[in-house]
Amino acid sequence: MNLSNLQPAEGSKHNDFRRGRGHASGNGKTAGFGHKGQKARSGRPRAGFEGGQMPLYRRLPKRGFNNYNHKNIVAVDISVLERFEEGAVVDVQALKDAGIIKEVLDGVKIIGNAALSKKLSVKADAYSAAAKASIEAAGGTAEIAE
Repeated sequence: MNLSNLQPAEGSKHNDFRRGRGHASGNGKTAGFGHKGQKARSGRPRAGFEGGQMPLYRRLPKRGFNNYNHKNIVAVDISVLERFEEGAVVDVQALKDAGIIKEVLDGVKIIGNAALSKKLSVKADAYSAAAKASIEAAGGTAEIAE
């Protein structure tokens, strides 16, 4: 390797395109704005402006309610915990490794009222009352994960 052979990585360099720098540049004179009119001038209207007509985003009906405080909780039925061996620690990572959940959004909640036959130490973000009772009835523990 010599200093004379050095080149930048492929695709890391590109030419900045400067508009309105004369006819020879290929984008001179009107610089892509066309001839005259409101959209050719400085202070042109914002995107979505329809010349004073009620814009489309205001004409269309709005439906429902979007709660910004909504949390996406992944629900896991207690019956799938039977896959784990006796005495296993079942946490979010163990559920992912077993393929029970794909991704953790805002938390994992264990739900359901099936009877659990194995003693498991379960760590999740939340439990239904029936699921917690079922885990503890089998001799396991239901802890809130940090």
